[in-house]
Amino acid sequence: MNTDKAYILGLVIGGGIWGNAEDVFRIRLPYRQWGSYEQNPQRAGQISRDIMSVVSPMFRSIYNISVSFEATNSEWNILCEGDMTDLISDLSSHGISCDGELRETSHLKNIVAALVDDNLKRRFIAGLADTIGSTAKSHRRFTDEIQILSFEIKGFNFAFVCDLCRLLHSVKCYPDQVLWNHPNFHSASNPYYKQWKKGFKLRIQLDQYARFGAFAFRTKAESSQENRRLQQEVHDAVPCPERELSVKASCVHLAENDMCLPECIRGGHYLHNRHVCAVMGCEHAPYDKVSELFAHAGDLVNPFPILYKDEHPFIEDRITNTTIFANRKYTTLLHSVSDLIYKFEENNRQLLFGNTQDKGYPISEIMQAIAYIIADENELNGKRPKGNFLALVKRHIAANPTLSIEFRVPELLTPLVIYGNNRGALVGANNPKVYNSLVQFDKDNSYKFSLRQVTEEDLQNG
Repeated sequence: MNTDKAYILGLVIGGGIWGNAEDVFRIRLPYRQWGSYEQNPQRAGQISRDIMSVVSPMFRSIYNISVSFEATNSEWNILCEGDMTDLISDLSSHGISCDGELRETSHLKNIVAALVDDNLKRRFIAGLADTIGSTAKSHRRFTDEIQILSFEIKGFNFAFVCDLCRLLHSVKCYPDQVLWNHPNFHSASNPYYKQWKKGFKLRIQLDQYARFGAFAFRTKAESSQENRRLQQEVHDAVPCPERELSVKASCVHLAENDMCLPECIRGGHYLHNRHVCAVMGCEHAPYDKVSELFAHAGDLVNPFPILYKDEHPFIEDRITNTTIFANRKYTTLLHSVSDLIYKFEENNRQLLFGNTQDKGYPISEIMQAIAYIIADENELNGKRPKGNFLALVKRHIAANPTLSIEFRVPELLTPLVIYGNNRGALVGANNPKVYNSLVQFDKDNSYKFSLRQVTEEDLQNG
């Protein structure tokens, strides 16, 4: 192993796609708009130079493989041609089979063991970063002040992500967040959302990566520098065990038992991205902090939709076909939207239609539902209001001060139903004592739990 070979192996594992041909494969660079000839011809030209001046000589020198490229406005492909025997043999020696998209099936443990010093590790990571490490400006933590490098990984290879995270830790490059390919993270509020399979994102602060990582592509390095100039300060990353866990409630998604999920993950409900790390046994997981979350799990889980928005017939269909919803007695009320805005601004954490301080429907979710329901078509992106939802509601109140909306309140704390404008929403209640009683821990893994189905008796006795 040398530094050039380490880089090539990172490049191949990160983007390599193998078919039936024995003498050709390609490395996909999913650069999308970032590398588009139409949107950024100067960067696109530099990408082509990077391929021919950086990648091509290394492949020729190490494996005697020829390199060319093809580009569209959505992706680049490095085309590799020649005798693949030595490359396939090297990958095979590390337990990596040259079949399909490598990052969807590969494990990194064996190859990481061969990276015997930090220089080899950084070069391997650079190969991954040049393929699947996105420096698009949209990757940031809330504002431009903390810029992010995001490793984008398709499929359900949780072990690959965990191995990469460990490798980064080994060179003191601490990940900022892992967005796992799981419905608890891609659809935390809507249990019915089917398009949750969006892949993984392993995010690192660019300041951190600049100290401990590298890019071989000049385009990636320049993009990273441009993004960091948007910051006012240089930021330090905090190791995982020292990080505080900021957690919002998540619903039980219908796909938590999806067969695409690996067995160690399947059937579990996850409160935080580092909860997954604990279940997978990562030595860097903050086990004590994860355990502390379990003590108030009832505040962090919901067996019902937290917020589900759709057209009126689809909401009705969900109610009709969910026994515990269909069995409810609903009281229909008309509420002034102006009064609801007043309540929200007075206390945006208050609960409505509950009988104790910690039971009822969150006004924050109610207001987001109302924004969707009253919005004009040109004020929506799909089911999301464009811009600030509160500003949208206030515009409609200004145009119609007597605007009201229909609530259907169940006699037990199943979801609140809100209707108007041929649209509707289900808003789940906070009910921590009942929800906590639903938690069931796995007998083989003390950090993994699921929620049993809620019953009417649970709600009546809660």
